[in-house]
Amino acid sequence: MKAMLATAALALVLGFAGSASAQAIKVGMAPEPYPPFAAPDASGKWTGWEMDMIDALCAEAKLQCEVTMTAWDGLIPALNAKKIDAIINSMSITEERKKSIDFSDKYYNTPTGIIGSKDAKFDATPEGLKGKIIGVQVSTVHEAYAKKHFADAAEIKIYQTQDEAQADLAAGRIDAVQADSLSLNTYLATDAGKACCDMKGDVAEDVEILGPGVGVGLRQGDTELKDKFNAAIKGIRDNGKYAEITKKYFDFDIYGK
Repeated sequence: MKAMLATAALALVLGFAGSASAQAIKVGMAPEPYPPFAAPDASGKWTGWEMDMIDALCAEAKLQCEVTMTAWDGLIPALNAKKIDAIINSMSITEERKKSIDFSDKYYNTPTGIIGSKDAKFDATPEGLKGKIIGVQVSTVHEAYAKKHFADAAEIKIYQTQDEAQADLAAGRIDAVQADSLSLNTYLATDAGKACCDMKGDVAEDVEILGPGVGVGLRQGDTELKDKFNAAIKGIRDNGKYAEITKKYFDFDIYGK
């Protein structure tokens, strides 16, 4: 779901400061811009929909949350090594990931899209992408999806960050980028995005790969924390806090069906 900060040293205390009795946990996030969900502002403070959602969920669950920055492909190992206690970082719930970690209920679900150069006419299908180079971020559902659905038709190029893939697309070194459609649309609204690219469409649904939505990643067997996050997700949906946060960034409910 990203290129300027040292991953080992950065920890931001967000969310419910609470009383001394509040449970303290470490929430893992990758230090990679992923607007509109998370990105540093000019002062270096991380802001965005998901940052606000961490605040709201931790407050609702009466948790004292310390956001601990960890490289994206190190988040699950860090969780299982008990270096962090939860992952709130636009991580899709998939059967493959559930082999090693557990998830809360979903807290949002949006389509997966493909962008490409404005000058290129193709759609988000294997036929449309035949002979092209597609950029995806490592260890994401987009890497898995592209390898399953597009590898016979196109070359798949793997990047450490989505920013790097988008930079190569803008420079003409690749033909397309696959990612979450909301994040891609945010990029297309930037000066760089407007200059180079447009949306080619959403990919065909594949729940096995893309999952039913995004959830909080948790250690298997940590039922107490899972129950707290599930109750918090329902709580902020019911009390209007979820809608209040979402309206700051989107003109529709990104919770999905």
